[in-house]
Amino acid sequence: MTIKPLADRVVIKMMEAEETTKSGIILAGSAKEKPSIAEVIEVGPGGIVDGKDVEMYVDKGDKVLISKYAGTEVKLDGEEYTIVRQSDILAIVE
Repeated sequence: MTIKPLADRVVIKMMEAEETTKSGIILAGSAKEKPSIAEVIEVGPGGIVDGKDVEMYVDKGDKVLISKYAGTEVKLDGEEYTIVRQSDILAIVE
């Protein structure tokens, strides 16, 4: 089964949180911060949303920085994905 987003929606998969700090300290599960970098899995077609023409700026495979509490989490075939609006994406990470 696949997810095909509509309008200005983007399907992303969150990247794994770092388990160690830069200085080498191993973090406990509760101390890990929710990652805000994700990989774009699928992109909607854009078009007219709320009366305005929306052009999609992200592409499949991009790494993006998203708002901390953005989107709707869904589980499909044992994988967890998040569906966000393109406006919830803050930046493309290169």
